[in-house]
Amino acid sequence: MDALDQLLSDFSSLAWGLPLLILLIGGGLYLLIRSRFLPFRYLGHAISVLRGKYDNPNDLGQISHFQALTTALSATVGMGNIAGVAVAISIGGPGAVFWMWISAVVGMSTKFFTSTLAILYRGKDSAGEIQGGPMYFIVEGLGKNWKPLAIFFSCCGLIGALPVFNVNQLTQALNDILLRPNGVEVSLFSNLIIGFVLVSITALVILGGIKRIGIVASKLVPSMVVLYFVFVLIILIAHRNDLGYYIKLIFTDAFAANYYPKDDTFMGGVLGALILHGIKRGAFSNEAGIGTAPMAHGAAKTNAPIREGLVAMLGPAIDTLVVCTLTALAILVTGVWETTANNGVSLTASAFSAVMPGYGKYGLLICITVFSMSSLFSYAYYGTKCMSFLFGTHKKHYYNYLYITSILLGATTSLSMMINLIDGIFALMAIPTMIATLILAPKVIIEAKQYFAKLKSNKF
Repeated sequence: MDALDQLLSDFSSLAWGLPLLILLIGGGLYLLIRSRFLPFRYLGHAISVLRGKYDNPNDLGQISHFQALTTALSATVGMGNIAGVAVAISIGGPGAVFWMWISAVVGMSTKFFTSTLAILYRGKDSAGEIQGGPMYFIVEGLGKNWKPLAIFFSCCGLIGALPVFNVNQLTQALNDILLRPNGVEVSLFSNLIIGFVLVSITALVILGGIKRIGIVASKLVPSMVVLYFVFVLIILIAHRNDLGYYIKLIFTDAFAANYYPKDDTFMGGVLGALILHGIKRGAFSNEAGIGTAPMAHGAAKTNAPIREGLVAMLGPAIDTLVVCTLTALAILVTGVWETTANNGVSLTASAFSAVMPGYGKYGLLICITVFSMSSLFSYAYYGTKCMSFLFGTHKKHYYNYLYITSILLGATTSLSMMINLIDGIFALMAIPTMIATLILAPKVIIEAKQYFAKLKSNKF
């Protein structure tokens, strides 16, 4: 197991090298400038679309704009925001949060382009059903000669969609918050029981397909974001005198890297390693440029691709700029990042317990459980879409067996193994997604000009 752990660590480090950093952040900045900051200029219109003002039940697709966003968010608003931020701070210090923010701002532009393309170049699966996602916009937008790139994305997606990190951290949360404090012995057997319970609940939802996933996600995600916001607000009010100091520290440490391990360098220095670390955790959190969210947004009921792009761009804002920031501030102001050796979800639980002893950790456990379960539903859909593209819709149900088996794997393995596996695969998924998006960006710009011209002349 130690050898496998080291192998996955080396794989993740190799995948997240300078070329990928340039592709993700450099590519995202190019898209932001190329669009003249369009995503930020139409935030109000994006919210109107999200609220259903332009919904048409006769449009192609399977779920509403709101359900598409909440399905995508149910995958990203989860352990990446609660455990992922804790990992970012415990390893990189407060400065890592700033680079997560940068990743989110750039990611809003990236998601606008990738999700617009998911509608603009929808294809049909082997059953004749309309589908969207990177594999389809690669083939439909770039042509059949580019199909190997779509196949590469789908192969990586089969592994990247596995819920091993979410399950791993949910199991750790249940062990640390619920079982151990109440005298229950934690063992491989108890972890397997947790795994089997998760398998049962997940199977009930994912076997109903994207429509059932969309309905469940639209009910669960908004309420949990609000509940989580209330809990963190209690923590921040209790430490309101320290809040200003830590907000300032996020900005100053982002360029000083005082808390990052001095023996870990990138591009010749510790600061480079901190930037890479923050961007990696940001990408893990909001998945902009990875290619997962366009698979959910590609199922939206709309004949206007730009609308779905505008809705999708709200994802990184909600996910990283709001939820991740709340988690980061809770960990920082309580001081647990310096006073405990905890990592991942246990570090966030320590912050909640410090201010709300007795009930805080159980409130967090409720949020974690719902976030994690909703993530399990969405990732299952992503995996079956990749399976359908590669082997046909009649074979996609086989992916559910692999998916369910991986839940048991995630419940019984270490955090480092799971996070390195998913980090590395996400990096590989980003390569075909970003290459195709950058090539097809001019098509999105043309579509945007036509759409906003109609909007200004009130033709909708």
